[in-house]
Amino acid sequence: QVQLVESGGGLVQAGGSLRLSCAASGRSFSSYAMGWFRQAPGKEREFVGARSWSGSMPYYADSVKGRFTISRDYAKNTVYLQMTSLKPADTAVYYCAARTHFLVGHIEGEYDYWGQGTQVTVSS
Repeated sequence: QVQLVESGGGLVQAGGSLRLSCAASGRSFSSYAMGWFRQAPGKEREFVGARSWSGSMPYYADSVKGRFTISRDYAKNTVYLQMTSLKPADTAVYYCAARTHFLVGHIEGEYDYWGQGTQVTVSS
């Protein structure tokens, strides 16, 4: 059973940084792509970024490009979302997702497994 567990969310001031973690378990993820999505109140869930577990170049939404970075730790089976220069518009619940394909996707329906989400609130 694949499980994804996010952590690291919280309250931060605008301009600050946070690092989200996604601990993956249940199988080998070497052939998977891992994505991050977010959902703000009253809005649809949107793509943030993704990268193949095996190490292809990451792919980011324009709204976070240059500010967010996705990395992974093979030994810990964990994917990270490093967020810098945070803005109030980044406030959302952030979700980690796994796709059973090595190519990254940016559409919600392309992902097969989801975490429970972690809240990020950026104050102005």
